[in-house]
Amino acid sequence: MASKIDSNIKVNPEKVLLETDQGIVDSEERKWGMPLKEVYKHGVFFYKEKEGKAIHLSYEDRLKLVAYTQQTAHGPFDPNSVPPLGVLDVIGRDRHAAWQALGQMSQIQAMAGFVHALDRLCPLFKPYLEAIQKDKEQKMQQELKREEEERSRIELQNRVMLEKQKQQSNKITEEQQVKFYKQRIKDALNAQTYDQFLQYAQQQFPGNFDQQAILIRQLQDQHYQQYIKQLAVDQRLANSTILNESDDTESENVKKEEMVKDCNLNETDIVAVVDNKSMQTLEKTDPNDYTEVYKEDESEDDGLPAVEDARMWTRDEIVQFKDSARSSGGMLTVGHGETVTIRVPTHHRARCICWEFATDKYDIGFGLYFEWSKSPTSEVTVHVSESDEEDEAEEEVYGEEELTVQDSNSDPELGSDRRVLSAVRPPVSLVVPVFRRDCHTEVYAGSHTYPGEGVYLLKFDNTYSLWRSKTLYYKVYYTQ
Repeated sequence: MASKIDSNIKVNPEKVLLETDQGIVDSEERKWGMPLKEVYKHGVFFYKEKEGKAIHLSYEDRLKLVAYTQQTAHGPFDPNSVPPLGVLDVIGRDRHAAWQALGQMSQIQAMAGFVHALDRLCPLFKPYLEAIQKDKEQKMQQELKREEEERSRIELQNRVMLEKQKQQSNKITEEQQVKFYKQRIKDALNAQTYDQFLQYAQQQFPGNFDQQAILIRQLQDQHYQQYIKQLAVDQRLANSTILNESDDTESENVKKEEMVKDCNLNETDIVAVVDNKSMQTLEKTDPNDYTEVYKEDESEDDGLPAVEDARMWTRDEIVQFKDSARSSGGMLTVGHGETVTIRVPTHHRARCICWEFATDKYDIGFGLYFEWSKSPTSEVTVHVSESDEEDEAEEEVYGEEELTVQDSNSDPELGSDRRVLSAVRPPVSLVVPVFRRDCHTEVYAGSHTYPGEGVYLLKFDNTYSLWRSKTLYYKVYYTQ
């Protein structure tokens, strides 16, 4: 019976997957402090913006991250829905294989996998998200502050409006009360003087009741106006008496204050002065007012002489520079996946080397090295090297061993050996590490003082670009 009941129970995989995805969403939101979709969006932007500049990943790691993005955007891999690949498209096949390896992973799991992989591969990603979260919190606080200020302003306006309405209502009420009291006074005066004014009107207009009534009303109005004027005079007299009494009181208080001023400061006043001085002293002393000094260890383990830091800057007028470099022959093409090395020997009459370069549309990697060797010629030469087998073949053509700063599968900035001594080639010192430069927007320039006799190696790296070639404009010259 129990086995029969168990066989009738069916587990809905979509429901289990939904519960799992919801658990992942809740867990990631607790971890990062923001929804998973928002974390994934920031992660994709961070990867596209910083890859090749601030972060340098291996080929397999990049394939994995791309597979996660494809799984998130399009779901599981479907060979019938993807466009066909070319015969030589090795990278496309690798990407499809990495995507297919994810299987039936849900979009939520793919987003979480991308975020976890990026966090593991790039330590800068977590501080980047923290900065975004902090900026978001600051914006929320500013927005709340603005809303609070707006609410306070509206409340103040409402209070002012209510106060005006209340004052206006009170004013109307006071006017009504004054009018009411005046009417009562007038009625009382009319009742008192009616008989007297009636006798006078009958004497003036005997038998004419209309004229009598008009005369009585005129007499009553005149009597009322005279009564009000008399009240005003009495009120002014009363006010003047009160003011005279207050003036006498104020004169007595002034005399007392002058007597107090002639005395010395009491103990409370002295303590207050001392406290103010101590507060001023404390305000001048800032415990956080210090300058952090950091000195890099300049010791050299390779036994080479010390090399000064290069001076680098940028400037505008990139169009004029390109025209000048093109006319002087300083233009070449750096193919995709290639590194161009410009060898510039030191000159016996110069003490410094200067360089300028720019590109069209896209950036390029640039680094500077100094080779401690005596060049047999003073001519500037250009050498092109590629990766893997073609790089080895080119080294045989030139009859010399190519200088490698690190493994070809990693980027120059992440290599552990910045200066490498070769058994065949002369020793080389690093002057400027290879970094991608935005030289398509402005002219990059620099100078370096000779550390001795040798050959400068200007490296223009385009190995990170799989499809685009770069047009390079450059100038190299000596100065004393």
